[in-house]
Parts: sequence; C-alpha cells; structure tokens
Amino acid sequence: MQSKKLLPLAAMEKILKETGADRVSDKAKMALKDVVEEKAEQIASRAIKFANHAGRKTVKSGDIKLASKG
Repeated sequence: MQSKKLLPLAAMEKILKETGADRVSDKAKMALKDVVEEKAEQIASRAIKFANHAGRKTVKSGDIKLASKG
C-alpha cells in the first residue's frame, strides 16, 4: 500500500501511547497507519456496497457499522 497522507502519524502515536506505549518508533507509527488505512478502505468498500444494495447513494453510519463486523 502506498503511503498516502490520509491519517497523520501523530494520530497513530497518540493511539499507541493512549493504549500504554511509553515510546513509539517511526516504523511502528507507519505500520499502524498502513494497517488502519487498509482496514478502513475495506470497511468503506463494503459500506458502499450495502448502501448501493439498499438503493442509496449516501453511505450511512449503519452501513459502516455493519461493514465493520464482516
């Protein structure tokens, strides 16, 4: 996956520190960023399919919640 500027590395560091990490390497931030963005793209893709199946162009929060369970 390409390194896109979708999620800031600072947010990845914040997540890791809030869950107990004392220190976080740049590589760890990048790794989490890549995994989170890939998972988000998968969820978004499924959510779009659910919205389309329901005859909507608008993706709703319920589509996201349902897609995240899959």
